[in-house]
Amino acid sequence: MASSFFKPQAQTAKSTQKHVVDPSLQPWVEKYRPKTIDDVSAQEHTVAVLRKTLTSTNLPHMLFYGPPGTGKTSTILALARQLFGPDNFRSRVLELNASDERGISIVRDKIKNFARQTPRAQAVSSDDKVYPCPPYKIIILDEADSMTQDAQGRFRFTPLDHSSSSTRIAHIASQEGIQIDAPVVDALITTSSGDLRRAITYLQSAHRLSSSTQPPTQITPRDIQEIAGVVPDGVINDFVQSLGIDMDTGMQVDILGKASFDRIRNKVREIIREGYSAMQILSQVHDIVALHPTLNAKQKSNCALIFAEADKALCDGADEELWILEVGLRVHKALA
Repeated sequence: MASSFFKPQAQTAKSTQKHVVDPSLQPWVEKYRPKTIDDVSAQEHTVAVLRKTLTSTNLPHMLFYGPPGTGKTSTILALARQLFGPDNFRSRVLELNASDERGISIVRDKIKNFARQTPRAQAVSSDDKVYPCPPYKIIILDEADSMTQDAQGRFRFTPLDHSSSSTRIAHIASQEGIQIDAPVVDALITTSSGDLRRAITYLQSAHRLSSSTQPPTQITPRDIQEIAGVVPDGVINDFVQSLGIDMDTGMQVDILGKASFDRIRNKVREIIREGYSAMQILSQVHDIVALHPTLNAKQKSNCALIFAEADKALCDGADEELWILEVGLRVHKALA
């Protein structure tokens, strides 16, 4: 996904009323969206370049691109707030979703009308702060990969590192008065795959569930995994061990026979009856095998072919229980 924004030369000012949201109902991804570019996590290069625009009267057209939840939209919104201040923000910034609003009528109507009048430069003060309020306006085209706009500047937003994500999550938890330990933070980061926005949403959902009981319960890693639709580690580890893979030392010596067949079949029945997605099971078992420290390259490549065949079959609508059983038996045989 990419976010692009450019600076129009003119616009008509439109007054808008502020919509007040009950803080208790506000999504945390909005509540804790960075207010300044210095609050943006882990994107040091981009922040360093944008910081210079705060002292400049010009701003080039730019394209932000990278994985979801890495701060693309939040960064430009934070910059715009620092440039124009809270009073002029709405009249100086137009945000469009290019996935939905990409027709020529959008350019002719919304953008053209927005850019019809040239603003003048005037420093303004609000909340005991002074904002430069330069003589231009900003148009944000979110999801701009749906469009073919040229860009003068191109900024790559990298997936957030573990340290930056955990620091931000810990800050939000502290602000909300939530007690979470390191395993919960690790579960949030792992299940969200580097998407901080998703991790914050998972945390808010888990908090609402834990606080809905009397007395409130402590948030656990399993809670996070259930909310994220991930099969709990204990379930996956039991299944992997039923295939003969020791989580520490690698493949156990276990020739595929009736006893091992019954063991694998019973475990497959058990996890399928719990309602877990076959595709999610396949994905997590694949990661364990691919990253296992003691399995050799040939064993991993043979398993990769098995996973690929199963993935194709499941995408074509094959029976989930039969194919998870098929994967289990074939992986067991490939590693024996």
